[in-house]
Amino acid sequence: MKELLPKIQLFTDGGADPNPGVGGLGVVLKYKEHRKEIFRGYELTTNNRMEILAVVVGLEELKKRSNVEVYSDSKYVVDSINLKWVFKWKNNNWFKNKDKAENIDLWERLLILLDEHEVRFNWVKGHNGHSENERCDELATQGIELTNKLVDREYLNRLERGENYGKVLKEGDSCRKCGTSVIKRISKKHKIKKKKKYFYKYYLVCPSCENMYMVESAKVEIDNGIDLFE
Repeated sequence: MKELLPKIQLFTDGGADPNPGVGGLGVVLKYKEHRKEIFRGYELTTNNRMEILAVVVGLEELKKRSNVEVYSDSKYVVDSINLKWVFKWKNNNWFKNKDKAENIDLWERLLILLDEHEVRFNWVKGHNGHSENERCDELATQGIELTNKLVDREYLNRLERGENYGKVLKEGDSCRKCGTSVIKRISKKHKIKKKKKYFYKYYLVCPSCENMYMVESAKVEIDNGIDLFE
């Protein structure tokens, strides 16, 4: 006979202000008439780390095997699970294309929890009137505003080792807003104003949310008044 598992609803949100910056996460757990809210704050972290950790924190609260519906406004988290990206990274020794995947420590914690429970991930649009998502956002903000915040030790260790973490520097890096791999676009021909000392020969853009990134590697020093890309 199939085991009858408790049915849990897990709502999560997380963010960093700025990104990277002070972080917070919010969690709402619902089981029948029971409800539990959690919030935490971190001194220095990233948006994506807070989004993953919010799910981890919620699942770690469960005392027995459960059937869990996760609701998150992070496409980075939801798509990484539903589209099997994280499983591919793990099978490839945590490499994403030619680069090491980010947030490995949190993904490993989450994968253990996914083996312990039956979990389904659902994406909800953020700031769109979803009451529990809005509540999680409020809780995450409370975390950011805490006086005594926690330390995201793994993130700090990566910074101390000089590793790129949470930054968009090249084509294929993850968009800081939604997690999709960014692509390169060549800047259009244009006339530079006389006071300008440089231009960007290309920029990086997220094909999903259209977030743009100007990177130092694309910056070119110019002579005033020249016509570019002739």
